Amino acid sequence: MKSSNELRTILRSIDHKSYPAYKSLAGVYQFPKFVLSIDHVQGDPFASPSSLHVEVNHKGAGFPTAYYEKTCSRIALQDFLTRQFASRFEDYNFKAKGSGKSGLLSTTRCGQEVLERSACQITDTKIIARFHVGFPAFGRTINAGELEKILFDFLPRCVENSFFYEKLDKKKTESAVFLSEDQEAIRKILEKENLVAFVANGSILPRKSGVSDLPMKDSVPFHSPASIERTFTLPHKGTITGMAIPRGITLIVGGGYHGKSTLLEALQTGVYNHIAGDGREYVITDHTAVKLRAEDGRSIRNVDISLFINDLPNKKDTGSFSTPDASGSTSQAAGVVEQMEAGSRLFLIDEDTSATNFMLRDDFMQQVISREKEPITPFLERARDLYEQEGISTILVAGSSGAFFYIADKILQMDCYCPIDITDHVKKLCKEHTAPRIQAPGFTVPDYQRIFPAYNRSKNRGGRDYRGNRSGNDSRHEHMKVKTFGRDSFSLDKETVDLRYVEQLADSEQTSALAHLLRYALEQVIDGKRTTRQIVQILFETLEKKGWDPFCGSYIPCGLAKPRIQEIFACLNRFRG
Repeated sequence: MKSSNELRTILRSIDHKSYPAYKSLAGVYQFPKFVLSIDHVQGDPFASPSSLHVEVNHKGAGFPTAYYEKTCSRIALQDFLTRQFASRFEDYNFKAKGSGKSGLLSTTRCGQEVLERSACQITDTKIIARFHVGFPAFGRTINAGELEKILFDFLPRCVENSFFYEKLDKKKTESAVFLSEDQEAIRKILEKENLVAFVANGSILPRKSGVSDLPMKDSVPFHSPASIERTFTLPHKGTITGMAIPRGITLIVGGGYHGKSTLLEALQTGVYNHIAGDGREYVITDHTAVKLRAEDGRSIRNVDISLFINDLPNKKDTGSFSTPDASGSTSQAAGVVEQMEAGSRLFLIDEDTSATNFMLRDDFMQQVISREKEPITPFLERARDLYEQEGISTILVAGSSGAFFYIADKILQMDCYCPIDITDHVKKLCKEHTAPRIQAPGFTVPDYQRIFPAYNRSKNRGGRDYRGNRSGNDSRHEHMKVKTFGRDSFSLDKETVDLRYVEQLADSEQTSALAHLLRYALEQVIDGKRTTRQIVQILFETLEKKGWDPFCGSYIPCGLAKPRIQEIFACLNRFRG
């Protein structure tokens, strides 16, 4: 490790040289209060900015050990520090001048969710913060004076005011950690009390707009129906009261624009913790919950959808069904089975984004088209078995058919964003009408022994197959290029993976992480013998035990966020290669 003075000397010696001379700065340097590592130097002032990270030991940082001993507390503190660092960078961004990206200072911009990110990691011994810097230039020659200003003036101020406990608002720091511990306590209560979700009274569920995840001003605060209202005692907040949704089948109904989908959207994001002030801090959902929908055109590979679809006219095997261009019903059937395979205990479904013929068939249609001529067994007829035999609950938003009333354990009507428990009333009405068929025979658990085929790069792309390379081998990065297109998709080895309908991806950094995980899987794990479950388990356990390092090669970039195991399954299932 070199000293900061040596860095200054090297920097001054390359002033006004051609831009590639900046690469001589790569290395590790000891500053008075932190260690600086220059991991990757951009080759041009107009290229992606350079990657750096700093390390601050716990003794110097001074945070109470209790703030990072528990996993939930550590993630919350990492998130809080990342937000502090990003805020400090805003004060100095582009204050150093030059061409291209000269003077850029950036790290992760966190959203409303609290995610585990590569931007900040707290280990047993230190805090690691990763970020980007646009190394300054005059045209394409080095502007060492401006970079010296960044590294020896701007950066130390930002680090000291972000990662040293004595410089931070201690109350805000404590509040961020305590909130996460209260949220974790609710998650444990859900499991213990056989509940799938909790929505605290006073929560603000509507969002500011379709392009803003901030809470809507002057919106109606949520208040639970008395019949399912529960009060819990949390370690820091004390008592909290709200709506506790039990396991089973819950139906959400009501007129248009009364808040049905708003409640469901809050529940689907409740798999993540949220920051204070979001309005959904205490909207907590079973962490395995998954939003299901139709996805016309998606690929399906070797999925046993016979639980829902059988006896196709073309005699195609639905016990191991594959297609490059699925219909709405087959895609949703595959989605259900794939997430059963992923271990999901709660399905979230909105009728508006579902395939109608997959969800139900009314009596009149069954009279016109006999059951023998219809290969689809609708979700309506499988939902009870999914719960009673597999323990998978469902929360369903419905507005077009009363048939769903007959399978529901709990029925909530949204009226001007206020939920009303109408279960007893509806069940009385059901007795006055002829019940539709709500259960089909022949419920069998799908086969989860899918073998994921090995990816032959030489066949698909005309290049070498790099499977078996050790992580960190530069040839892997050279030959399997990753490009992320926001939250919705990424390309790997020129193969695009479409994730736009994987609605619980909260951040584009999760999409970037999935790209790295898939690349690692193709090269290290997928061998044509392992099942999909085994592959995902290896990926998730590697990420849990070893962190980002195995997936990233020579250095860990800022800009990755940990996905859930459900999204890892979804990514593998949508890879067409």
